[in-house]
Amino acid sequence: MEWARKRAFVVFTHDLDFSRLLWLTNATSPSVIQLRIEDVRPISIGKIVLAALNEIEDELKTGALVTIDPRHNRLRLFPLKRKIT
Repeated sequence: MEWARKRAFVVFTHDLDFSRLLWLTNATSPSVIQLRIEDVRPISIGKIVLAALNEIEDELKTGALVTIDPRHNRLRLFPLKRKIT
């Protein structure tokens, strides 16, 4: 995460632990795109990911957690807010 933050890169992952790290540290960067898709082969996810990137380009520059799911995508801007229950 620190490596990506220093270089202003976006983390692209299938691992859900990155969102937990962002939440626990109250981070404002780097932006993270997490896939919640079983089949992560480029041929299977390419169009879905490219469509999402076109929609969220500006938000990724300012800091966001994006979840790409076959049913719908979710966008949460930084810093991540903790829900009060």
